[in-house]
Amino acid sequence: MNSVSKTYKWEYLLILSLPISVVVNLLYDGWFSFLSLAIFFVLVPLLELILPSNHDNVSKDLEEKVANDKFYDVMLLISLPIQYGVLVFYLFQCSKNPTFNADWAGNTVAAGLMCGVVGINIGHELGHRENKWQRLVGELLLLSSLNTHFLPYHNYVHHKEVATPKDAATARLNEPLYIFWIRSHFSGYFYAWQVENRLSADARGTKYSLKNRMVVYTIWNVMLLVGIYLSLGWFAFVSFLIAAVIGILLLQTVNYIEHYGLLRKQNDQGRYERVRYWHSWNSDHIIGRLLLFNLSRHSDHHYKASKPYQILDSIENAPQMPTGYPGMMLLSFLPPIFFAIVNKKIKQFDYR
Repeated sequence: MNSVSKTYKWEYLLILSLPISVVVNLLYDGWFSFLSLAIFFVLVPLLELILPSNHDNVSKDLEEKVANDKFYDVMLLISLPIQYGVLVFYLFQCSKNPTFNADWAGNTVAAGLMCGVVGINIGHELGHRENKWQRLVGELLLLSSLNTHFLPYHNYVHHKEVATPKDAATARLNEPLYIFWIRSHFSGYFYAWQVENRLSADARGTKYSLKNRMVVYTIWNVMLLVGIYLSLGWFAFVSFLIAAVIGILLLQTVNYIEHYGLLRKQNDQGRYERVRYWHSWNSDHIIGRLLLFNLSRHSDHHYKASKPYQILDSIENAPQMPTGYPGMMLLSFLPPIFFAIVNKKIKQFDYR
């Protein structure tokens, strides 16, 4: 891997192409209603088949400076007003024209993309931060897709149990995506309650108090849903639920491709080896990597979860996806083809 002595931080502005395209979706009818879908799942995968991967890492002498550069935090924090601004615009459009038609379908998928790419992905990044205000922004972003339970599960279970049968977010070998969606989401939800019940229990054994984040998150979710229903009506309410589900399914599809088929070794005492770089799939395809704030440098993220996205490293010899995240997500929708391609790579790169 190459270490570079300069960074191109402005390239992260590429993420703004998503909300801009969604606004265009909402302003114009017809084919424009599918603009965001076409960009993210047609144009980007095609470009990533053509463009070379970029394995450059920030050099060690620049790492601290880049990690402390406020620009990168601002890029995350401005996503909160952008996410809610676009979501409110979408819901107002739904309330003005309460019709299930092609334009509505395209706009709802676009809103779902915002929920998944901006709401959940950036919420995930901020959810690992030590600063409580940044974590709060992350929680509010996750709220926009009704996925607040993600943080207790992800931080306390997934990062500990990844690449083992104990982790609901690790896809089993030959497990179809559609089964994984159900297993991962609902198992993660119930595990999140277990985590928070354990963390919040006081000396008297009381679990269900406002110290329990899942109790607080449930109140938030109910308030948001009731607020949408009362202020914008049933059609906007249903549309929001569908957009949120799309965002959640995008998250679960990303979970699926990130650890599919990769398992840690277990010793005779039943203990698993520590998490290593070969327990995550990675991608250095530049467009998807920037759109997802380096989430695709996933091995380094699991090595140190609190490491800011802008200094995540491409790790030599880590398992590499044949294409970027958007392309791999499309591939996962076709299980037989996905298995044929990825299982072969697992056999070529099998540390078990």
